[in-house]
Amino acid sequence: MRLGVLTVLLSDKSLEDTLKYLSQSGVEMVEIGTGGFPGNAHANPDELLNDNDKLEAFKELFKTYNIEISSLSCHGNPVHPVSNTANAYHQTFEKTVLLAEKLGIKHVNTFSGCPGGSKDDKTPNWVTCPWPNDFLDILDYQWNEVLIPYWKKAVHFAKNHGVTKIGLEMHPGFCVYNPETLLKLRDAVGPEIGANFDPSHLVWQGIDPVAAIKQLKDAIHHFHAKDTRIDRYNVSVNGVLDTKRYDHELERSWVFRTVGYGHDEDTWRDMISALRLVGYDYAISIEHEDSLMSVNEGLQKAINFLKNILIYEKPGDAWWI
Repeated sequence: MRLGVLTVLLSDKSLEDTLKYLSQSGVEMVEIGTGGFPGNAHANPDELLNDNDKLEAFKELFKTYNIEISSLSCHGNPVHPVSNTANAYHQTFEKTVLLAEKLGIKHVNTFSGCPGGSKDDKTPNWVTCPWPNDFLDILDYQWNEVLIPYWKKAVHFAKNHGVTKIGLEMHPGFCVYNPETLLKLRDAVGPEIGANFDPSHLVWQGIDPVAAIKQLKDAIHHFHAKDTRIDRYNVSVNGVLDTKRYDHELERSWVFRTVGYGHDEDTWRDMISALRLVGYDYAISIEHEDSLMSVNEGLQKAINFLKNILIYEKPGDAWWI
């Protein structure tokens, strides 16, 4: 396994300063935003695809600081019901795939997206219950008329350009938000669809990350190291569905925390061990969104926490048998 970081939290730094800082911190891989919600502060596909000198300089920086790119990330909603919005996210996805091809990277991370509830909608419609029956009609439209056809075409494009691992972050608000919906889309489209597994979005739904890892197995393409702390008092009153702003920490049912501040070492050791059991041996990419800590403190605590938990070497033979 390799210790990584999603560099979006360091967007105020240049790419070189970011790589230098992370290299000195013992980070081995980085996940780079190329547009959409992560932005493109460290990799603008429009520039890198059209200027070979800039592309070569970009590559050299990673060699200089001995850091590899684990994935390019362009999280967005390419099936948004407003066509201009959807097209913008789709174009970002395709440019990200083309950039990945030039960099020799097979991984691209994003969201599944969420369409409207019908062809006439102007906003996404995330369904959370089956009744009244209108909601089942919405799901049928979203999956069979929009989502599956879109991702079949998108995967075909990606495969033609060498990208074979599209990591969808299972995130409430989008059609793929848990293992069941991830596997549903993967079964319909192909093994190129997999998970960018982020436990922070699963635990507040009541999902056990270890059980989810064992269920997904080789459908895990990438892994985000981010934590969530459940406020049991607030959950007891209002449940886990919470639309309050993320910076209203005291009132929320749950908040994102840096790794180790949502769950203890044993929980994270179990997750890392489960990843080893299902054959995942790639990036453990820190995503820092802890509003109670500065970027530097939250990131450094996560790095130090994970250094003692990741499993780096391949296991040997069971000599004791």
